[in-house]
Amino acid sequence: MSTEPHDLRHHGDAEVRDDGAALVDLAVNVRADTPPVWLREHITASLGGLAAYPDGRAARAAVAARHGLPVERVLLTAGAAEAFVLLARALKVRRPVVVHPQFTEPEAALRDAGHTVDRVLLREEDGFRLDPAAVPEDADLVVVGNPTNPTSVLHPAARLAELARPGRMLVVDEAFMDAVPGEREALADRTDVPGLVVLRSLTKTWGLAGLRIGYVLAAPETIADLERAQPLWPVSTPALAAAEACVSPRALAEAAHAAHRVASDRAHLVAGLGAFASAGVRVVEPAEGPFVLVRLPGAVAVRRRLRALGFAVRRGDTFPGLGEEWLRLAVRDRATTGSFLRALEETLTPGGCAAR
Repeated sequence: MSTEPHDLRHHGDAEVRDDGAALVDLAVNVRADTPPVWLREHITASLGGLAAYPDGRAARAAVAARHGLPVERVLLTAGAAEAFVLLARALKVRRPVVVHPQFTEPEAALRDAGHTVDRVLLREEDGFRLDPAAVPEDADLVVVGNPTNPTSVLHPAARLAELARPGRMLVVDEAFMDAVPGEREALADRTDVPGLVVLRSLTKTWGLAGLRIGYVLAAPETIADLERAQPLWPVSTPALAAAEACVSPRALAEAAHAAHRVASDRAHLVAGLGAFASAGVRVVEPAEGPFVLVRLPGAVAVRRRLRALGFAVRRGDTFPGLGEEWLRLAVRDRATTGSFLRALEETLTPGGCAAR
């Protein structure tokens, strides 16, 4: 029987299934009001080709061009989650290390593949900032998120590059990097960092979680190893159409605009949460992703009360390095945030559920 105290397979979508479907969703980090109409129409147009087997060459070339890389450095996957499984199964590693708190699927995939996983736990008192010296020197696979889910910390690219070593794979999960204005601190286009593997997702910014599309950027020999571990035709024709569309100049411009809007909406949310500092609410700052991590007393009761008031938020205790006092909140538009803050005020009122 496992003694793992964290449910590594719990994700935000669990908060909005079944009886949570009618709630205002602050638990899932997919951008609201997506996919846009033009993208839905583009995907719909691809359905006429469903009788043929998927051909990923055009989409792969488009992703490569978007990052200024040769196609041999690109692998399309059924979302970033598939990439974690491929890495766990295909790479021959002795000592994998996962930097936490972060998205738990990389560790879950490594464990399922039979690996013993070591953890580096970043500390609240350090702002969940990475110290490269904390990673064991003999680690031959290191996984880190940037910006990190759930902390919303954006690590400097130079600091991440310090983790690179001969004989080590450095896996950087950049699933939320396109939500960062200018994609500053991105490593996706770099070919000078030895052993670098970058994962990208197109499901967050474009609202394609149900379609499953992402990609891996790495050295050609690593891509070849991962591709051999994939089943035939792993990415569907509609997902390939979406990938090609989402890296077009039009889409990149729209994503850049959305990133600035998210930054503004996030600042509004953080400022609103600051009004509850006297009630013990603390936000991890500076937040750089489309979500914020919040610590507050009685968070379990707060989450239940918010649910009763119509809001789903993400529990934090399933992330190694965090406990029951943590919640993750997705950034939404100002009207939604205003409604949420009013519900939070009601929840934190003395005599309310959270105060008992």
